[in-house]
Amino acid sequence: MHGYGVSAGPSTVIRIENVAKRYGNITAVNGVSFSVEEGEIFGLLGPNGAGKTTLIRMLTTLTRPTAGELFVAGYSVRKHQVEVKKRIGVVPQQNNLERELTGRQNLLLHALLHKVDRAERNQRINELLEYVGLQDRADDRVQNYSGGMARRLLIARALVHRPSILFLDEPTIGLDPQTRRKIWDLIQIMNRDGVTVLLTTHYIEEAESLCHRVGIIDYGRLIALGTPSELKERLGNYCVEFLNERGTERHFFATRSEAQEYAQRKDCDTVVRRTNLEDVFVELTGREVRESDAS
Repeated sequence: MHGYGVSAGPSTVIRIENVAKRYGNITAVNGVSFSVEEGEIFGLLGPNGAGKTTLIRMLTTLTRPTAGELFVAGYSVRKHQVEVKKRIGVVPQQNNLERELTGRQNLLLHALLHKVDRAERNQRINELLEYVGLQDRADDRVQNYSGGMARRLLIARALVHRPSILFLDEPTIGLDPQTRRKIWDLIQIMNRDGVTVLLTTHYIEEAESLCHRVGIIDYGRLIALGTPSELKERLGNYCVEFLNERGTERHFFATRSEAQEYAQRKDCDTVVRRTNLEDVFVELTGREVRESDAS
């Protein structure tokens, strides 16, 4: 299915310039700068509490930055909120669907709020229900939906007004692995159909599987930026891992042969494996991607 986004050659559609957000003495985002190109799936990877959701809230006009500038689809988020809202779809981390309404009614409500043309409205809703695989449950109340079904309906709702840019905040949090992969497929299909996607996640595998580029964020700072392959290559494509009295020790090498040669010299059990994005995070921060109660 086509027509979900705007195709007009490579261009920057999201630009963040030295953005900060402070709540009293707490700095949630600290001098972050990056851009997202049209047609990308861009991931913000980091632990819960790192500042990812705060960045999404600023980009989607829900929170004003303390400092810096944000631009979406060429418009200043500070000065042109209405124009920004017309061009974006948002899938929040929390399920905020109307539980007493059916799936179809939730989409209709969103279409009315966005003033989707009456002649197009019903066709649009039917297309989206089919797109996310909910046509058979369209007239069931949302309170009877599974977590995965609700997540798919949230995505359909975000697409009702044909946004060119979609923001997804932890799109698969709390879902089982099989449902998570269905959501991954849907994100990739949307992107193929022309939608630029910015998503946040603390799942390493999700960032590696979906994202063209990744920004790693921790304690409100952007600490690395690049394609998953670039980030791993900077560290070393192969890891030798073994246990010592201090815990797990890791060493990184450009080639498998170098890694194997090093492993053979160690007088202990070793594992030789491909480097992953969590290795990059650990090397940059000194700890693994953690979860916390903050967002």
